[in-house]
Amino acid sequence: RVQSGANMCGINGIYAYNPAAGAPDEREVLATRDAMRARGPDGCGAWWSSDRRAALGHRRLAIQDLSERGAQPMASESGRLVVTFNGEIYNYPALRAELEGEGVRFWSTSDTEVLLHLYEREGEAMVHRLRGMFAFAIWDARDQSLFLARDPYGIKPLYTSDDGWHFRFASQVRALVAGGRVSRDPEPAGVVGFHLWGSVPEPFTMYRAIRSLPAGHTQRVDSTGPEVPRAYVSIAGILRDAMRRPVPDGEVKATAERALRESVAVHLLSDVPVGVFLSAGVDSGALLGLVRDAGQKRGELHAVTLGFNEFRGTPNDEVPLAATVAACYGARHHVRLVSADEFRRDLPTILDAMDQPSIDGINTWFVSKAAREVGLKVALSGLGGDELVGGYPSFRDVPRWRGWMRIPAAVPGLGAAVRRMGRAVGAMYRVPKALGLAEFGGTYAGAYYLRRGLFMPFELETKLAPDILREGLRRLRNVERVANTALHPDPGEDHARVTALESVWYMRNQLLRDADWAGMAHSLEIRTPLVDVEVLRAFGTIMGSMAPGRGKQLIAEAPSLALPATIVRRAKTGFSVPAASWLAEGVQSPSLGASSRQWGESIFTHHQASRMPALA
Repeated sequence: RVQSGANMCGINGIYAYNPAAGAPDEREVLATRDAMRARGPDGCGAWWSSDRRAALGHRRLAIQDLSERGAQPMASESGRLVVTFNGEIYNYPALRAELEGEGVRFWSTSDTEVLLHLYEREGEAMVHRLRGMFAFAIWDARDQSLFLARDPYGIKPLYTSDDGWHFRFASQVRALVAGGRVSRDPEPAGVVGFHLWGSVPEPFTMYRAIRSLPAGHTQRVDSTGPEVPRAYVSIAGILRDAMRRPVPDGEVKATAERALRESVAVHLLSDVPVGVFLSAGVDSGALLGLVRDAGQKRGELHAVTLGFNEFRGTPNDEVPLAATVAACYGARHHVRLVSADEFRRDLPTILDAMDQPSIDGINTWFVSKAAREVGLKVALSGLGGDELVGGYPSFRDVPRWRGWMRIPAAVPGLGAAVRRMGRAVGAMYRVPKALGLAEFGGTYAGAYYLRRGLFMPFELETKLAPDILREGLRRLRNVERVANTALHPDPGEDHARVTALESVWYMRNQLLRDADWAGMAHSLEIRTPLVDVEVLRAFGTIMGSMAPGRGKQLIAEAPSLALPATIVRRAKTGFSVPAASWLAEGVQSPSLGASSRQWGESIFTHHQASRMPALA
C-alpha cells in the first residue's frame, strides 16, 4: 500500500460492480486522484482489491497523526475493510476510548482508524455516532460492497457517477471529469438551478452523469449496483425535535454558552496550528474569544483579516474593529491588503478553481490565500452564525411575505395573470420578484426563493435555450425541491423554518461549497464551529426564547471576556470584497458589470466555455 495520510483530503474510487464490466483503469484512478492535488499536497495513496475490481484513491493534507501510521487508503487489521476519508471526526477521542474499553487495539492516533473499527462493530449505523465534517467510502471485502457517507450539513463534498457498469466517486466534480471516462453532457437542472440561485442545487451538478451524494445521506453499492441514497438525519428533523424540548428562560444564556464553548474546543483538535478568519462581525470575533478560552496561548493565536483600500474609512472596512478584537484577545493579527491588480491576476485561477459555478466565494479565496501565506493549514470561520440566530433579512421577510400572500397565492391562475399584466405594461424585467409574489409568496419555500433567488424562471426565457429551460425546470422542480429538502419534517416555528431553509439551501449549496473549493485550492482546511449538529440541537431548544437581536448577543457574550460593545452594535455588512466596483471599472472584461446577476452570467459563461459542450 502506498503511504498517504489523514485527514483533510481528496478521495476517489471506482467499483466495477457489473460482472461484464472491465476492471478500473489505473490511469483513470490516478488521474482522478491527482486532479485533486491541491486538496492534498502532502502525499498520495492508492489501493486495489485482490481481484482489481475495486480501487480507492487518496490525496493527503496532513493535519492529525502526521506520521505514516495515518496512511490512506487505510485497511483494517484483518484486511476486510479499507477506507478513504475526507474530513474530521471531532468526537473521535471519545469514540476511541469507548472502543479501547471494548478491547480494540489501535496502531495510529488518526480519526480515520476509528471509522474502520466503528464500522466493523456497528455497520452502516455507525454514522449516527459521528460528530464532524466528513465524506468517506468504506470497502467491505466480505460482501464486496462499497459504503459511502456524508456529514449532516454537507460541509465536505462527495460526488458520484454511475454508468451501469462502473460506480465512481470523488471529492470534486472536476476530478471525475478529469478521469476521462465520465460523460460531459450538460445537466439542464444544474444549468437552470445556477441561474435561479447563483449556485447549483444539490444533488445536481452541471453534468447529467454526476450527482452529489446529498448531505446527511449514505449510499451502498454492491454487485447489483448502487442503491438509492438514504437519509440518516436532517437539519429540519433536528430542529423539530429540539423545539419540542425548550429550556427555561433562565437557562438560555448558559445553554448557548456551553454549546459554543464545547464546539470551539473540539474544533481545535489538530496536530498543526489553527487560526481564525476575523472580520469585524460578532460571529468571528466571538470565535476568537472562545479559542482563547479553550487554551490557545498568547502568541499562538492567529487572526487573519482582509483589507481593501477601496473600503478605507467606510463602514465596510473590517480592519480597525478587527484589530480591536484581536488586541482584546491577545491574538497575532495578520492584515492582508488585496488590490484590484491582484484580483485581476487571480481571477482566471479563481474561476478555474471553482468546482461548480458560484457567484460567491471571492472573499474566502483571498482570506484562505492570506492564511496559507502565514503558514496556517487550518482556520476557523464564523460561517453559520446568522443561520442559527436569525442574522439575515430572510428571517423577517419570509414569514411576513408568506402571511401576506398565503390567500392570494391560492387563487388558481393568479400568478400567471400577474405576469401577463407585467409583460403588457413592460414591468416583466424591471420588478420581476414583485411579479412573482402572487405565484411564489404563499409558501415558506416560495417566499424563500423570492428572497434568495437570483432570477425568476420567466426571466430566463431570454437567457437560455428553450429546451434547456423547459427540461431544467421540469427536472429541478425548484420550489418543491426547496420544501422537500429543507422543510421535511416541518420544524414547526417560523425562526426554525428559516434556519432550516438558510442552512439547507444557501449555506449548503453556496457558502459551504465555496469554503471547500476556495480553502482547498490553497491547501487550507476551513472549520466551522457554528455549523455543528450539537450546536444546532442546543440552539433549537432556545429558539423560542430568542427575540430579534438576542441571538447575536448570546454569541457575543459566550467568551469569558465578552466582545466589545462597538462590535455588537455595528451594522451587519458581511465579510465582503469590492469585486463589484472592480468589475464595474472593467478590471476583467468590459462585458462584466457590477451586479450579482451579471457576475453570475459571466461565471456561467466561463464554466461553459472551459468545461462543457455548448448548450444551444
